[in-house]
Amino acid sequence: MQSLDIHHPGLPDLQFVLMVLALCSSDLDTLNVPPAVRRSIFNRCWAMLYDTPPPLAREERLLDLRQGDEHALDAMVAVIRTALIECGITKLLWDHPPSEPSQESTPAARPLVERLQELFPAPSDPADHAS
Repeated sequence: MQSLDIHHPGLPDLQFVLMVLALCSSDLDTLNVPPAVRRSIFNRCWAMLYDTPPPLAREERLLDLRQGDEHALDAMVAVIRTALIECGITKLLWDHPPSEPSQESTPAARPLVERLQELFPAPSDPADHAS
């Protein structure tokens, strides 16, 4: 079971907002946030960046936070926390294994990805050390 404390997420605000919005727009059955609250959080954050109604299709429910500024980001953090606290949720919980990347890195990004993998290697499988 994975979790994210909404008061102390251990993430910068931008990553916190991206994570929560990704979870809210996912179709995870195991997320402990009711569907109506998920939609409300996404729709309210959408309204901070766009003048159009939020898309209905799940595949289109993506926010480009590059269009916002620090004030919009702060407001999104507040909207997320307020909406979740009003429902009595202080920690997001979901059960979903990490998935493989859906896209290959661009050639320009590959050296950075390789350096990050060297700095933060994937944990080794304990079964590898048992033999």
